[in-house]
Amino acid sequence: MDTAYVVIPTYNERDNLRPLTERILSQHQSLRILIVDDNSPDGTGQLADELAREDSRIQVLHRPGKLGLGSAYREGFRRALDLGANYLIEMDADFSHDPAVLPLFLEKIAEYDLVIGSRYINGISVVNWPLRRLMLSYGANVYTRLITGLTIMDCTSGFKCFRRSLLERIDLDRITSDGYSFQIEMHFRCAELGARICELPIIFIDRRVGQSKMSKRIVREAVLMVWKLKLDSLIRQLLGRKR
Repeated sequence: MDTAYVVIPTYNERDNLRPLTERILSQHQSLRILIVDDNSPDGTGQLADELAREDSRIQVLHRPGKLGLGSAYREGFRRALDLGANYLIEMDADFSHDPAVLPLFLEKIAEYDLVIGSRYINGISVVNWPLRRLMLSYGANVYTRLITGLTIMDCTSGFKCFRRSLLERIDLDRITSDGYSFQIEMHFRCAELGARICELPIIFIDRRVGQSKMSKRIVREAVLMVWKLKLDSLIRQLLGRKR
């Protein structure tokens, strides 16, 4: 049976972790979980170890400190590939991503290389966000599509499923960004490789416990990243270099 690893970066997510892992594993027997904890002060890492002892479908990767979302996913992807994952799923730890969508990911990934949980494919499907943050997110996607030429409606989505063969074609050492820009960069690299991409409509619900990790630095990084990606692509085309 093909296995799908749900890679979940955590930092101070102790209150969410047990109910989240229970809901994920109840969705499909092929699902496994890899928790990537950045030495959370609230004991998330210790709870993750406890959950792993209780259920062999849960693995834990401990990191020495808060090193960023992008690096957490890069390390998590490498570990999941080493563990034999056929499919790799990005998912937040705060219940903003509904575990009930996971079986739909597994169904769609049979036909595609990348399945993206999209908040904007059917209008706007976001719950409990203040208008300012909603406009920031929606505007970031319009801006990204305009500059990069991507046709993905939700370029900043952090809920998605990769086919193993696609991730193996991406040089993860080249992916250096975090936050919004990590998602944009990954989508851009996948599109460059000619990946078969599908957007699946989801309803995004703002986190129910804890605080958002969004910051002004993350937003600034995303604004600059789209230009870096486009210019890098143009230069390589002019010089005739491979991706």
